[in-house]
Amino acid sequence: MGIGGIVITIINKLATQLNRRDEEPNIELAHELVNKNDHEGIEEVIQNLFNKDKGIQQDCMKVAYEIGEMKPELISEYALIFIDLLKSRNNRLVWGAMTALCNIALVASETIMDHIELLFSTVKTGSVITVDKGVLTLGKLASVNKQNNERIFPFLLTHLATCRSKEIPQHSESTIIAVTGDNKEQFLAVLKNRENELTAPQLKRVKKVYKILEVD
Repeated sequence: MGIGGIVITIINKLATQLNRRDEEPNIELAHELVNKNDHEGIEEVIQNLFNKDKGIQQDCMKVAYEIGEMKPELISEYALIFIDLLKSRNNRLVWGAMTALCNIALVASETIMDHIELLFSTVKTGSVITVDKGVLTLGKLASVNKQNNERIFPFLLTHLATCRSKEIPQHSESTIIAVTGDNKEQFLAVLKNRENELTAPQLKRVKKVYKILEVD
């Protein structure tokens, strides 16, 4: 039995409960919850991030961040839950939580900024997806205001100066949203310093970043 039948309804629509190996049922559920502005249903999804069944946990994380991509304000109040899940031992929950934070970064920036050190440490130690989403999350947060930018941009510069060369194009694209008149030259200096490490296709992507910033 579920609470008022809601839990059962939500769980029954998840991919693992339908014996599906694709994510389509989870995406459909996210669309349904967004279209109905179903706050109760979303609350049940969030509660089941802590279900003992890992399959249900992971399905609900997928539903949650898909909701965040479509309508971030519907899950922004759960920012602290996603932040807490960055500490999970389940890697899929960690990168899912970072994806959710990425999707709500602009509407929940104050809450997330209170835990910025955890985001920094997660980016330093996370899996490829976690790092990719983490850099984009930091770029978004740094774009919100000058105070955020001054706190975050030095970390992003250090990351771009030290990350694997194959990550430079994507991570420079993720960081560009936070580039300002004050930090533009530092950003460009880091990228130009690493140009000789890049393959031709990678360098082509970085040069598109230069073009956005109107630099040759």
